[in-house]
Amino acid sequence: MKKIISILTVVGLVACFFTGCGAEKSTSNGGTVATDGSTSMEKVIGYLSEAYMEENADVKVTYNPTGSGSGIQAVQEGRCDIGLSSRDLKDEEKADLVGTVVAIDGIAVIVNPANPVKDLTIEQIAALYKGEVTNWSEVGGSDAPVVLIGREAASGTRDGFESITDTEDLCKYSQELTSTGDVVQTVASNPNAIGYASVASVKDTVKMIDVEGVTPTTETIQNGTYKVQRNFVFVTKKNAELSETAKAFFDFATSEAADDLIVKAGAVPVAR
Repeated sequence: MKKIISILTVVGLVACFFTGCGAEKSTSNGGTVATDGSTSMEKVIGYLSEAYMEENADVKVTYNPTGSGSGIQAVQEGRCDIGLSSRDLKDEEKADLVGTVVAIDGIAVIVNPANPVKDLTIEQIAALYKGEVTNWSEVGGSDAPVVLIGREAASGTRDGFESITDTEDLCKYSQELTSTGDVVQTVASNPNAIGYASVASVKDTVKMIDVEGVTPTTETIQNGTYKVQRNFVFVTKKNAELSETAKAFFDFATSEAADDLIVKAGAVPVAR
């Protein structure tokens, strides 16, 4: 009898092992999280979703890059779980939607270290990029022509810079480049150049310009005193609960655990 009991005990333990008895259970029930919207948020949502799916193999986070307005509409119509917007919600949109800032897009205005200009206003930056100011001496610099460096038309950084400075379709670029690295390198090699890049991507080969007396730093971007910035927003329906899978991803993406990923994506985490 003792031998039979011992055998049954062993069988029970083995069964427990193979069925996961006593093991730590996944916090996710699996499923899909559908996101839709801002093309400027591609890197941020990419880093967040890849990291989350790595830890939750039974979850798939999808991204449909349709633009902020389309993403907001997709949430309203129930075609996605989370909308992505690179602008804050308008008052009329807040009637049935909630916007949660997940990251901040801080954009540095950069010049060559040899350029004596240290501070510009938003208006001066706009005048430079619109070709209304063509010589650095007009804004306190040397007597030299202004060389305007920017990103290609599809760039989210360009979209952000032009929307903030109110220069959409008005910039007179000397060069339109396909990467932030190319912008930084070009400005570093030309003493008369001016460009823009995400603050997190700027190297010491160039100089960041103060804007209206404020230096672009994590702190000044988070507290809003540095003006060349915009919010990256998760949009959800008001008074409607996310699915368990979508809520788990939302909570991860808006938590402190995601801050390093947001920095890697070239954005600034929200203040906590």
